[in-house]
Amino acid sequence: MSRRLLLVHAHPDDESIVSGATMAYYVAQGAQVTLLTCTLGEEGEVLVPEYAQLEAAQADQLGGLRIGELAAAMRALGVTDHRWLGGAGRFRDSGMMGTPANEHPRAFWRAASDPETFDAAVAAAVEVVREVRPQVIVTYDERGDYGHPDHIMAHRVATAAYERAADPGCGTGEPWQVAKLYWVANRKSDLRRAFDALKGTDSAFAVADVDDLPFGIDDELVTTTIDATGFGAQKMAALGAHRTQVAIDGPFFALSNMLGREVMAVEHFRIAKGELGPDRDAAGNETDLFSGIPA
Repeated sequence: MSRRLLLVHAHPDDESIVSGATMAYYVAQGAQVTLLTCTLGEEGEVLVPEYAQLEAAQADQLGGLRIGELAAAMRALGVTDHRWLGGAGRFRDSGMMGTPANEHPRAFWRAASDPETFDAAVAAAVEVVREVRPQVIVTYDERGDYGHPDHIMAHRVATAAYERAADPGCGTGEPWQVAKLYWVANRKSDLRRAFDALKGTDSAFAVADVDDLPFGIDDELVTTTIDATGFGAQKMAALGAHRTQVAIDGPFFALSNMLGREVMAVEHFRIAKGELGPDRDAAGNETDLFSGIPA
């Protein structure tokens, strides 16, 4: 049986930040890697001055530009199967929690309060699951990694699709039972190490107290570690493709908050549904998302 991995991410660039090396690693292993992106990232803050006028408050054309950025990132990672949830532009970037963008008629976050919108989003995801038939789905935890409404909604939609895709009473197409569902995981120790390395340098990137950040989890919560050493260059290239959103300085990158983070080829996950497999590292973490799934 061929191995098939489906990743559900909220905006262009999320996939490269938290799972880019893993995606490139599994492509190289011969697995089918499919990316499902929920919005175009229309509300992003632009880091490239010549494109600043494309932001939502001005020309509101950033989403179109980010379609091209994501396509370039996928070429860097070797991923040939990329989908937009419900089609490009069906669901709009909701902006940060509590902002007016949450109320846009097409905001993805509206699915939190509108059952019809939620069901439409889940149905679109179920259609992809039943077509691709992945053994593994990767998305965010229940707080959306750092509380962004679109990340939270991606978690809810992916989780519901995991369940409904196996239910013959839901939607059309042949039911499919996904074996495992994982959440991406940013370890606090990795964030702390990056901040420590940046201190005393002339980098423009900022540092912070890890315990004050809205993202990052304790190391012991990690269940699965993918050592994609050798695929760091592909991840770096994918991050660089998202040039309106990501700044790069040596082995570090930053988003609009300018907090420096290391470009890591070792990525971490937490299993949410399914069973951990027998392939483990010295720390006891699973080392393969497909571990324990019959070949």
